[in-house]
Amino acid sequence: MKAEVVRAPLTERIATALAVYRDARMAAILALGFSSGLPIMLVAATLSARLAEAGTSKAAIGLFAYVLAPYSFKFAWAPFVDRMPLPPLTTRLGRRRGWMLAAQIGLLVSIWALGQADPARDPGTVALAAIAVAFFSATQDVAVDAFRIEILERERLAAGAGVVVLGYRIGMWVATAGALFLAEWYGWSFAYGVMAALVVVGMVAVLLVREPPEPADDPLPAADPPAFARLREWGRRAVVEPFRDFFARHGLTAAVLVLALVSLFKASDVLLTMMANPFYIETGFTKAQIAWVSKTFGLWMTLVGGLVGGALAFRLGLMRAMVSAVVAMAASNLAFLLLARADDLGAGALGADPAAFATVKLALFHLVIAVENLAGGLGTAVFVAFLSALCNVHYTATQYALLTSFMQVVGKFAIVPASGFLADALGWQAFFLASALFAVPALALLYALSRLGFAVEAPASSTGSSARSPSR
Repeated sequence: MKAEVVRAPLTERIATALAVYRDARMAAILALGFSSGLPIMLVAATLSARLAEAGTSKAAIGLFAYVLAPYSFKFAWAPFVDRMPLPPLTTRLGRRRGWMLAAQIGLLVSIWALGQADPARDPGTVALAAIAVAFFSATQDVAVDAFRIEILERERLAAGAGVVVLGYRIGMWVATAGALFLAEWYGWSFAYGVMAALVVVGMVAVLLVREPPEPADDPLPAADPPAFARLREWGRRAVVEPFRDFFARHGLTAAVLVLALVSLFKASDVLLTMMANPFYIETGFTKAQIAWVSKTFGLWMTLVGGLVGGALAFRLGLMRAMVSAVVAMAASNLAFLLLARADDLGAGALGADPAAFATVKLALFHLVIAVENLAGGLGTAVFVAFLSALCNVHYTATQYALLTSFMQVVGKFAIVPASGFLADALGWQAFFLASALFAVPALALLYALSRLGFAVEAPASSTGSSARSPSR
């Protein structure tokens, strides 16, 4: 006879699960997530709306994606953020907090400068200011990701990932919906000035939170060897070991496939990065409508999608959840066909007067954004958990920067810059149909990893590896 399993009441289990969010460190991670999400949209979606309004062509808007290059190459200076002191900030605040504050000071200045530049008269200055914003933003991301992973115990990492995504999405909402509303009422320079001031949220979090403890093997030897020997030892620990560890733990074949997967996982999603706002504007929606539907209503749909993604990863495991996320993101792009088709047909073809047609289009806009953002939130939650699980706690900043740089490199240097030319060549309907096919490479890589027996799992202790491949 089997022993009866006594389960706690549902409310008690929910309360126990939510108790992790009462940790004060989660509030700091929320604020730092906000600080990370704010700048990227100011040089991506919001900038594309500003450029479209200034009369910039779709092809040129797509090429502006190259200002996002620092996000793709941040792994190159991540070892310095990981290990190099930056006096007096790191001396007074510690390694992680010092670098975060330095990046935030750079962000405040560069975001303000971006708001002062006029894309119609001086697009070169706009591009330079946007590159500066992206550089300081990418540097902040390196320090914030390392801080988040190091400040929390392994069993709290999933909750921390959820909180940082929440903060990140709120930051993105403020930098999109908030900036669009402000630009509608007061102009673009004022909007970007307010965004620059909001960087202070992250600064306050940095000053109030404590520095995470240093890993036991971080300090250099107590002896005082020659300067060259110390530099070589620093280079080994900061640059060589994080990369060697990643490939050694997973095996060469699996590691290469993982990096390729990270590059292509959101390919179908990123194709719309610089084209969504131009599409909305060309379809006839105002900045206020875009701010409400795409950025505000869409935020809530994204948050719901993130919760679904977390539950999906818990129920299916990370690898199967990754497959589901890729399929969902690709399928969601097809929803844009409804809006594009309705706009092409016009009010007469649908037998509606202009006022009724505008209402139908606005309802379709809500439906499209609901589908797209639910899928995007699901994919982001699963992906952040996947990337976090791949990192070794001793090399957090460098390894996470390596992974997120690979996440950016193909999208930001090939897919997004080409999106404007693709939209011009195909038209909106064929463009959205083609975008769904960009999911095929990611599905093929997930299949190849499954054939290798690759799995991602939490380690038994905080000093062990964060993921492993049984095939290596």
